[in-house]
Amino acid sequence: MILKLYEKNNSRRDIDRIVEILNNGGVIIYPTDTTYAIGCHALKERAIERVCEIKGVDTKHHLLSVVAHDISNVSEYVRIDNDTFRIMRDLLPGPFTFILPAGNRLPKIFKNRKEVGIRIPDNNIAREICEALGAPLLSTSLKVAVNEDIEYMTQPELIDEKYGERVDLIIDGGEGGTELSTIVNCMDGELEIVRQGKGWI
Repeated sequence: MILKLYEKNNSRRDIDRIVEILNNGGVIIYPTDTTYAIGCHALKERAIERVCEIKGVDTKHHLLSVVAHDISNVSEYVRIDNDTFRIMRDLLPGPFTFILPAGNRLPKIFKNRKEVGIRIPDNNIAREICEALGAPLLSTSLKVAVNEDIEYMTQPELIDEKYGERVDLIIDGGEGGTELSTIVNCMDGELEIVRQGKGWI
């Protein structure tokens, strides 16, 4: 099922419908400022397991990332020192994933992890969903197989062909991008770029 949303002036009924799906443990595909992503309510463990199964990743070894509305929401789920906070404040919203020490408000699936990725994308649709949900989204970018047409990552209609039967809703926010976020490791109090993507520091 595809639902069309816009950067501004979305109907409250459409947003409430998405929130209901997420609160019920549903999985969505939605636009960010980089690629389309698979997401669910970040505090619902079974939904997280579904997302990881769709992506084909191991929850024990794959970096799990959450998408939040703003930095004030992030501070509830990770530990941020003052220097890192200032850097994030200057760069976000934007195409970055910051690896930070995990807090204790995340579900059990995060418990044995020392780190979690944090995203605040420069995309109003993604942030509007998080704000209405009142919680972050567990999020991972769409996976494109070797020799697969890149359009399956960027066109909502083609995304629906591939994933429509595996997720509860696909949000059409227009043509998506193909560049991934820049991953910045902040675990040791210093910034280390571990993957150069769309964002530049």
